[in-house]
Amino acid sequence: MSANTDLNRRHVLMTVVSLAAAATAGSISQPAAAQTEARRGYAYVGCRTTKERNARGEGIGVYEIDSSSGEWRQVQLFRELVNPSFLTIDRRKQFLYTVHGDFSEVSAFKIDADTGQLSFINRQSTQGKNPVHLTVDNSNRFLTVANYATGTLAVLPIGADGALGPLTTLTELTGSTGPHKVEQSASHPHHVPFDPGRRFIVVPDKGLDLIFIYRLDADTGTLLPNNPPSIKTREGAGPRHIAFHPTKPFAYVVNELDSTVATYRWDGERGALEPVQILPSTPSSYVGNNRAAAIQIAPSGRTLWASNRGHDSIAIYAVDQDTGLLSLAGWESSGGRGPRFMALDPSGARLYVANELTDTIVELRVDEPSGKLTKTGQIINTGSPVCILFS
Repeated sequence: MSANTDLNRRHVLMTVVSLAAAATAGSISQPAAAQTEARRGYAYVGCRTTKERNARGEGIGVYEIDSSSGEWRQVQLFRELVNPSFLTIDRRKQFLYTVHGDFSEVSAFKIDADTGQLSFINRQSTQGKNPVHLTVDNSNRFLTVANYATGTLAVLPIGADGALGPLTTLTELTGSTGPHKVEQSASHPHHVPFDPGRRFIVVPDKGLDLIFIYRLDADTGTLLPNNPPSIKTREGAGPRHIAFHPTKPFAYVVNELDSTVATYRWDGERGALEPVQILPSTPSSYVGNNRAAAIQIAPSGRTLWASNRGHDSIAIYAVDQDTGLLSLAGWESSGGRGPRFMALDPSGARLYVANELTDTIVELRVDEPSGKLTKTGQIINTGSPVCILFS
């Protein structure tokens, strides 16, 4: 069977998922009533699934987290999904949305309040190729999606029942491409988060070495360019993801292609970034290939972490609370290969690293106030993990 035939077959499987299929999606076990806690936490894990990605994932994994031990227990594996590679939850924590990486669609699911399990609602086109990130607006009425391969941002309306409607707008990102002939041949938006005030959508574009800034018209679902509409990064940096300080006017961008982290001052009134610093994400002694990937900041704002694929580590930075400037505090092994993503648990006491190439999520204990990381010994085995979402 050819690669194209296999890809088409998977696409057909994905598009015929129905509510009936969702009702029978592989639930591994139901939580026993005797084990039910008054407050339960859940983790949702997205993955790669296709042969073209050399992937071993099977779908979205749903895990119940023991409130005492922190142990993860899988309660559902929602199969027959192609590359559910990035996930988000709506503002009321009732619905979950996923992109389908390398394709042109996003899907909506209802979250069962008692079990955390998912049931399929519907799927919509993003009218672009390879959606990689998505976010819900403050009104809970619109979903914004970054189409990586075609350099566009799509906005889709969200119904009261969580269903996605046909997109309201498709915005093309334009500018001069960066010098990397393979990775920067066109616009490649990689992240579409809101700023802490939730007034602006900030979009690092890996292909154009730009960070775009938009406002969302919550009446029409239209993206409006800010003034200024973008800021230029270092040539060839390849900005990938951004993290905002929780209480101070600072922002941090992990640059994939040159393996750096840049510090910016953030003007939340104007929606403007001002660059003030750039530091490497790997040790000076490391001379191998590397791609920086994920970035996280502690709830205290005192520590920042960035992941390295190649060096296979987590860079640890101390954050100066007056200036926002970073200082390198060391590195910790990711415990696997290809740490594409990482996420803090809701308490900020644990950092979970998704090692895509070795099929593991590794739990790291966070030391406050140093930000240093220590492996706890808990490792969740799951195929090609690339996203972790807590609820």
